[in-house]
Amino acid sequence: MKIAYVFPGQGAQFVGMGQDLYNLNEETKALFEKANDILGFRITDIMFTGTDEQLKQTNVTQPAIFLHSVILAKALGEQFKPDMVAGHSLGEFSALVSAGALSFEDGLKLVAQRANAMQKACELEPSTMAAILGLEDRVVEEICAQVDDVVVAANYNCPGQLVISGSIAGVDKACALLTEAGAKRALKLNVGGAFHSPLMEPAKIELQAAIEAVEIKVPTCPIYQNVDAKPYRDAETIKKNLIAQLTGAVRWTQTVQNILADGAEAFVEVGPGNVLQGLVKKVNRQVQTSAASIAE
Repeated sequence: MKIAYVFPGQGAQFVGMGQDLYNLNEETKALFEKANDILGFRITDIMFTGTDEQLKQTNVTQPAIFLHSVILAKALGEQFKPDMVAGHSLGEFSALVSAGALSFEDGLKLVAQRANAMQKACELEPSTMAAILGLEDRVVEEICAQVDDVVVAANYNCPGQLVISGSIAGVDKACALLTEAGAKRALKLNVGGAFHSPLMEPAKIELQAAIEAVEIKVPTCPIYQNVDAKPYRDAETIKKNLIAQLTGAVRWTQTVQNILADGAEAFVEVGPGNVLQGLVKKVNRQVQTSAASIAE
């Protein structure tokens, strides 16, 4: 039976996340403590006992979700035998570390740099995102293309759910047009900025050198990457796709469809929350989904 392991992105965080993993054994505790040292602040304090507000800061959220996912995958030990992996946005980094392509330290440093670069890009220009429900992807793409401000399709989450991203004016205009076109909902999201849009270009430039300099090994299984939803094992291509991911769309619907077409019979979500299991079920109701958990 082919199993795909999938890793969540920003939005899956919750206060208390990872506490059980920290207490699991000396090895998992040491990884969390190493992360505190690398980051230069005690992220574990915010994860375990912080406030929602603290945890929602991009420079905390991204490494927190990464740590939860990666340490959980390590804690699974022999149980963790993926035939393929994929991650939603930030989750792509968790997937690469878990599949042996990136070291824990390099992955965490890249995620921290990515979060800081995205935060800076958000501060350069006020921007936002909105979830569009109940329209075909093609209609959303066509309407975004008609708007004269920056607005693009950013997250293809599942059939009938597409997140758009851009300047505040661009997203507002697109939401109005999409509602007129029959969208069930056009809901602005509580996010710091326009992720996966051209407005992330400064972050992409900042991160490019770091990604190019990092060592990426051949992963133990194919990783389906966000930018084109295709499987890769070649280090150079993986790097190019990681760089392109910041301004490119997250093609999650297409990723799930491709993983299914390549024979996956079950999806296991590794990390906080169960968002990805829900999205997988929207693509195919029949497929088996579960959350990774440590057997007591």
